[in-house]
Amino acid sequence: MKPNDPKDDLHRYLNAAREAIIWKVDGLSEYDIRRPLTPTGTNLLGLVKHLASVELGYFGPTFGRPHNESLPWDEEDAEPNSDMWATTDESREDVLGLYHRARTHADATIAALPLDAMGHVPWWGDGGDVTLQRIMLHMTAETNRHAGHVDIVRELIDGKVGLRADNTNMDGGDQAWYRDYWNRLETSAKEAQAMRS
Repeated sequence: MKPNDPKDDLHRYLNAAREAIIWKVDGLSEYDIRRPLTPTGTNLLGLVKHLASVELGYFGPTFGRPHNESLPWDEEDAEPNSDMWATTDESREDVLGLYHRARTHADATIAALPLDAMGHVPWWGDGGDVTLQRIMLHMTAETNRHAGHVDIVRELIDGKVGLRADNTNMDGGDQAWYRDYWNRLETSAKEAQAMRS
């Protein structure tokens, strides 16, 4: 049995998370892809924009590899959370294009450097000396964290769930099964509350 290559493994997991993000934003209206569905404004296109921005930062200047993209927080008058939503002037294609370019740039960095290549994350302060391996782990965790957000937001929009287009990774059954399941959970939560109040 051939041992796995750690760099290939890390890259494969990062790419799987990236593909999940792209799949979850497919097929939605301009409104649905942008609308905030949590009190803090979480929205699908904003999550894509955020991930593009952080990939460019972590795989670009961290390793001395400029990317030539204008990032939301680089503007002098940038508002808080400017990387977490798309303005009216930014099209879906603009944001998805930025994500594609960020991935391409990150993949070039990953291909060019060994896992032990040293970089520096300036916004991490004194603890900012990192290896490519650490950044690959960090971005895989970051992307998967936001893929979870994307899963929930997409389910709230139109009920679409699952891990990938070819694998829902969902136990249970059809909508009726999940409606009954939801009702059982709600009943159980109310009973537990009443019992412990």
